[in-house]
Amino acid sequence: MHAHHFPRITREEAAALNAERAPWLRVDEGGKTGQIMRADKPFRPVYDALWDPQARLAEMDAQGVDIQITCATPIMFGYEFTPEKVLPWAQRMNDLALEFCAAAPKRLVALAQVPLQDIDAACREASRAKAMGHHGVQIGNHLGDRDLDDEGLVTFLQHCANEGIPLLVHPWDMMGGNRMKQWMLPWLVAMPAETQLGILSLILSGAFERIPESLKICFAHGGGSFAFMLGRVDNAWKHRDIIRKDCPRLPSEYVKRFYVDSAVFDPGALRLLADVMGTDRIMLGSDYPFPLGEQSIGKLVAEQPGFSDADKQAIYAGNAVEFFGLQALVR
Repeated sequence: MHAHHFPRITREEAAALNAERAPWLRVDEGGKTGQIMRADKPFRPVYDALWDPQARLAEMDAQGVDIQITCATPIMFGYEFTPEKVLPWAQRMNDLALEFCAAAPKRLVALAQVPLQDIDAACREASRAKAMGHHGVQIGNHLGDRDLDDEGLVTFLQHCANEGIPLLVHPWDMMGGNRMKQWMLPWLVAMPAETQLGILSLILSGAFERIPESLKICFAHGGGSFAFMLGRVDNAWKHRDIIRKDCPRLPSEYVKRFYVDSAVFDPGALRLLADVMGTDRIMLGSDYPFPLGEQSIGKLVAEQPGFSDADKQAIYAGNAVEFFGLQALVR
């Protein structure tokens, strides 16, 4: 339930949003490889499974994946651009996502994107996308300096709770600046921290107290560093009133308010994640088709010695079927 796509966006389409920063796809001769671009600058090398549903289905068959939930590559969010341009961009990207999944509607499932910088427009687009066939929405974990406890973003979360729209929260635009300029450090250090920040902003601010428990929200990459650092957070809550001032309950009591995916790449990390979250709150995620994703999808779960068959089946499919409302696809 954590995989990405990137449509064959032309440079002209991207320029209508922003000629210097909006992303587009340059496909190499032969059609098998390419680059996500910003103007003339390469952003990331990619290959055809990112944009070609037939190539993806072939890889799903090879991996033994029956159903995949796919969402935008986060560079497509467009949060830094003006709201009046981002709404039509998001609508176009959502329509393209459905076109991608139409190649195999019983196997490919889309999540939408929304223009978070305009909360009213984001709510409308989330509802439109649901009506059009999307099974949820992917959002970034922040909007500039506004974290998920921002009142506008809380309003969006409340809307999704009330409308039954599941959410996947994905880190993007990582902290650290020039200190993270080499060795993929933004992805290795800042990305897990961004995800933990998103979770703690909801817990410590008291936002979860204002959001209906009906909200279905999942954090990518195993919740980042949250599970490993939760003991530190609980200890701080017990001993410092500044931590308790907006958070009426022990932070660990909020783990039943959200889900995480299984993309943690280490048996010990997965065991800890299951101890903290419970196997009923973990869904199979791979970050496919990127090199930092799980290359043999589901292998980590399959080889986890402490998991029962029921635990594995819940993570493989059962939790996601319930979370995203996919019952009709698995009958």
